[in-house]
Amino acid sequence: MKILNLYFSATGNTEKIANQIAKAAKDAGHIVETVKITKDAEVDILAYDFVFIGSGVYTWLPGKPMMEFLNHTRERYGNLGEIKPSSPRRAGKKAVVYCSFGGGHTGINEALPAAKFMGQLFDHLGYEIMSEWFFVGEFHGRLQHLSTTGRLGNIEGRPNEADLQDIYQRTLGILGV
Repeated sequence: MKILNLYFSATGNTEKIANQIAKAAKDAGHIVETVKITKDAEVDILAYDFVFIGSGVYTWLPGKPMMEFLNHTRERYGNLGEIKPSSPRRAGKKAVVYCSFGGGHTGINEALPAAKFMGQLFDHLGYEIMSEWFFVGEFHGRLQHLSTTGRLGNIEGRPNEADLQDIYQRTLGILGV
C-alpha cells in the first residue's frame, strides 16, 4: 500500500508522532512518503491509498501552514473536478487524522475542531476517514507553564515513550497488521 504521512509541526511534538507513524508503516512493509508541510508544499493526495495527516493545535485549529495547504489543495482539486456533489467514496482510499494538543484550558475539546477541519478535505475527496487520533503534547515557549498548570495536569515531556509506543501500535492496527 502506498502511504502518505503528511504533517505540520511547529514545536516538534507532531513531528515525533509522524516519525513513529512512518516507522510502524515501514516496519509493516508499506511504502511511506513523509512530508512536512511548508509554505509552498504541494502533494498529489489522490496518488496515495492511505493518508495520515496531523498537526499541532493552535487556538483550536491546525497550524496556519496546514490550513493554507488544505485550503489550496481543496481549491486545486475543486478546479480539477475531483470534488463532486455528494462526495462519493473512492474505492480503497482511507485516511487517519491526528492532532497533538496540550489542552491547557478545556482539554481534548480544544483539539476536536482541528481534527474535523483537516478531515474535511479527505471526506470531500471521497476518502474514508478511518479514525481521529488525539495525542497529548507538552507546551513550548511562552506557554510552557501550561504543561504543569493546565487542565490535563503535568504533561511535561509528552509525547513520551509510552505515547510513542501507543502510536506505533495504533498504526499497525489501523493498517491491519
